[in-house]
Amino acid sequence: QVQLVESGGGLVQAGGSVRLSCAASRHTSSFYAMAWFRQVPGKEREFVAAIHWSSSTTDYADSVKGRFTISSDNARNTVHLQMNSLKPEDTAIYICAARSVWVAPPLLTRGDTYDYWGQGTQVTVSS
Repeated sequence: QVQLVESGGGLVQAGGSVRLSCAASRHTSSFYAMAWFRQVPGKEREFVAAIHWSSSTTDYADSVKGRFTISSDNARNTVHLQMNSLKPEDTAIYICAARSVWVAPPLLTRGDTYDYWGQGTQVTVSS
């Protein structure tokens, strides 16, 4: 059973930065793709960013482009999400996800594409 464990969340002021980590229980390079989603109570889960190794590419939601960066440290089986210029509307539970096999890249923004999920880490941005 694959486990994904997020860390790095917390309280930060608007304009600040936070770096989230997602540690996987197997080699990150064995997945086709990994991603970050976020969820606010009462709202649908929202795609944030994805990284897929077959094409060495990354994808971002328009709302975070230019501010967030997804990266991987395959030696440590960890994927990071560097979040800069944070806004109060970025407040959410950030959840890591992974998919084992190939899928058409445009589908990587959909939550039902992913096989494995972490429990999430809370990020709160104060104004």
